[in-house]
Amino acid sequence: MKFSVFQISRKGGREKNEDRMGYCYTKASGLFLLADGMGGHPEGEVAAQMVLQTISALYQKEAKPEIEDPKAFFNMAIMAAHRQILRYAAEKHLMDTPRTTLVACIVQGSAAHWVHCGDSRLYFVRHGELLARTRDHSYIEQHQDAKPDVPLPDKFNRNVLYTCLGSPTKPVFDVTGPVQLQQGDRILLCSDGLWGSLEDADIVYQLGQKPVGTAAPELVERALLKAGANSDNVTVIAMEWETPDSFESTRGSISTDSIDDGVFASTVQAGWLDSTVDDLDDEAIERSIAEINEAIRRSAARKA
Repeated sequence: MKFSVFQISRKGGREKNEDRMGYCYTKASGLFLLADGMGGHPEGEVAAQMVLQTISALYQKEAKPEIEDPKAFFNMAIMAAHRQILRYAAEKHLMDTPRTTLVACIVQGSAAHWVHCGDSRLYFVRHGELLARTRDHSYIEQHQDAKPDVPLPDKFNRNVLYTCLGSPTKPVFDVTGPVQLQQGDRILLCSDGLWGSLEDADIVYQLGQKPVGTAAPELVERALLKAGANSDNVTVIAMEWETPDSFESTRGSISTDSIDDGVFASTVQAGWLDSTVDDLDDEAIERSIAEINEAIRRSAARKA
């Protein structure tokens, strides 16, 4: 397995950067992750980091050296990460839950599988053309899909999502794949700081014309420049699929053919995987949610 990868995150005009990203791989499989902690809720950066740590730890456990069933893995790992956030909020007695979006992609066996929750996106580009893009879990995208001919109000807030990880309600997420990969295919994961400033056509053109090690940082700089002083944080991971021994290596090229079985490499900051995550059953989750909602109700009553 061989691929080129480049990751970059820049803080825009925000007080802090709540985006998190990383990738990890074994001899025969790679996992790419990006999460955008949500403002307006406490500790979004904690939620984003917790999701990356939980999913990458589960990936390390399950990739031997491939993930046997990527769809089942995504279903399991996302719910485990979601439960970890709820547990954290309950243990810290937070009055609201930390929340985050997620987009993740597994590449193995010359195929890609991906999942997303919220409005962090994945773009799949081949020969300069967009083959696939995730559909945001937002009211604006839902409206455009259902009523494409009905214009939106001028002040419609594109940032309103109807699902995320860490919300008291069960997350909605979409799994796609397997999608067969060809030499030179590019996959880009990004936070809304990128696509909120740049048109899809611009993202696809730049990604299709240049190596990912050049296209990714240039796209980030374009987004920051266009958004100006009020720019959101902009985070990108871009991957180019290469064919071992027959494709010229590019910047950031990684070949796993020479690594030993059992080797696991990761750029995700080392963390913990709560050994009791599987013990947090639905009844315990409901109790945690009820406690959080009661704290929110009491706070609102005091303010009134």
